[in-house]
Amino acid sequence: MPSHETSFIARVDFWRRSRCATILLLLMMTGCRPTSSQPDPTTSRNTESKQEQFRDVTHESGISFTQVAGGDDYFVPRSIGSGVAIFDANGDNRLDLYIIQNAGPDGAASNQFYLQLPDGSFDDATDAAGLRHSGWGMGAIAGDINNDGLIDLLITEYGGIRCYLNRSSENNVRFVDITEQSGLQNPAWGTSASLFDYDRDGWLDLVVVNYLEYDPSRRCTDASGRQDFCGPQSFPPTVARLFRNLGSNQDAQFEDVTITAGLATSLGAGLGVICSDFDGNQWPDIFVANDGIANTLWMNQGDGTFVEEATQRGVAYNALGQAEADMGIAFGDVNQDGLFDLFVTHRATETHTLWLQGPRGIFADQTATSGIPRTAWRGTGFGTAFADFDNDGDLDLSLVNGRVLRTLGPVEHLADGLPEFWHAYAQQDQLLRNDGQGNFDDISTENPSFSQAAAVSRGLACGDLNNDGSLDFVVTTIAGPTHVFQNTGLNTGNWLNVRAWDPRLKRDAYGARLELRIGDKFYQREINPGYSYLSSNDVRAHFGVAAAQSYDDLVVVWPDGLRESFGAGTTNQFLTVRRGDQGGSN
Repeated sequence: MPSHETSFIARVDFWRRSRCATILLLLMMTGCRPTSSQPDPTTSRNTESKQEQFRDVTHESGISFTQVAGGDDYFVPRSIGSGVAIFDANGDNRLDLYIIQNAGPDGAASNQFYLQLPDGSFDDATDAAGLRHSGWGMGAIAGDINNDGLIDLLITEYGGIRCYLNRSSENNVRFVDITEQSGLQNPAWGTSASLFDYDRDGWLDLVVVNYLEYDPSRRCTDASGRQDFCGPQSFPPTVARLFRNLGSNQDAQFEDVTITAGLATSLGAGLGVICSDFDGNQWPDIFVANDGIANTLWMNQGDGTFVEEATQRGVAYNALGQAEADMGIAFGDVNQDGLFDLFVTHRATETHTLWLQGPRGIFADQTATSGIPRTAWRGTGFGTAFADFDNDGDLDLSLVNGRVLRTLGPVEHLADGLPEFWHAYAQQDQLLRNDGQGNFDDISTENPSFSQAAAVSRGLACGDLNNDGSLDFVVTTIAGPTHVFQNTGLNTGNWLNVRAWDPRLKRDAYGARLELRIGDKFYQREINPGYSYLSSNDVRAHFGVAAAQSYDDLVVVWPDGLRESFGAGTTNQFLTVRRGDQGGSN
């Protein structure tokens, strides 16, 4: 079990300086009191001066990663992009980053690992950690696959999977590539992945969604006859792969159970995946977001097999019965009815889809009444997250955008340094605020630091990078830099951050549900880093609680269904709850 839990609450120097600088700047701009003014149109299109929820701290944080992408050969894996993993590599309670490169195996550009230092800045520790690798990288998922208390890394690629076992100590971060002996063979186009214990034997298993049976020799053109990236309709669909963890505290080993588990019975063009208990039977299921093909929802039968039920449960198509270009996934209770809802991003010519759950295990497309279609602009969405970024008690929505097919018109507000080839694919990212009932209001124009510059965004990962109780974002882009967006905390309420630890397994309890009760309010979260697009998120559960300074009860429903109450407590703290230790620790 990682030590130094009490160090969570401390503000690190770098982020404190960043926040103080933000507050000072705002005070100087407003004369220390609210005022209304016309902003500079070059920095914002909003009509009134408002505090921004996020600021770009990439440069000052020490992150210096640029995704290398040519593109003029129209090699489709370039257009898919690559993601990022947020995780604690050495158990020091500071979140680190592993950013995936997509430049091919023959180039100098590689994946990069950034270790967070005590002052909150990041140091490029790629070589020291043994994590330098070049290839057609796609996604990342982090989790402890050998139950030794250290978080390991699995990377998907066009043509394979890489598996890095964590052999770190607090003062020495070191990973070992065990791909060859791991049993993880996927000679296909892997995209997003998720770790979950599908057979409840205590060992995290792996599902990898594959995109297409791609033929690089295929040439595609747009309506004017110019060459462009091929779409999913140009190639045959394929199968997602399920790998069962055989259980070893030494070098983890897996076996491919795709066929015996039933996942080979339906083909797809998978880009996003989330594993969660969709029907409440305490067995985790698999939802796959397919590009241009009906989505698949694999329901766990509890005997090692799955049955596909997306159509019966309402998530195969949108409300019009259409399959859409599904990419990124967000999952959470947006209307506070105790049931987790599902959001999937699509192309700009379509509408992002919000399926509300109710009754349990059945979903209905409620996009039209959610406010999501009424945004300042429409983009082709990829990475996305439900996250209470203002800590008011409800889950807000972030999504990052970038075209997959060339636009015919000019693109405004282009990001600095974006290569000319990619200009026609650039779009602006978006933030939407939840009113608490599942109705969303676009606040993108109020947050130009996050949303102003048009880039070809792909991955988005969410986590409290500076341990201040507010959620931050990391965004990856094609042919551009990875950005770190710090939550300013200027518009936020109180919070609680919870880690659910199973001491028997010596790891985080992936799939555990957390229920927080404050008076007549009830909040739910899940320990699940595998969502969004090609990315792995902070494993800790974050609750915004508005003005509440205490809570009445925290209940953990462990993956096997055991319910434990950890009682009342105060907010604005980082808490670790351990199975069998009712009462928790901080």
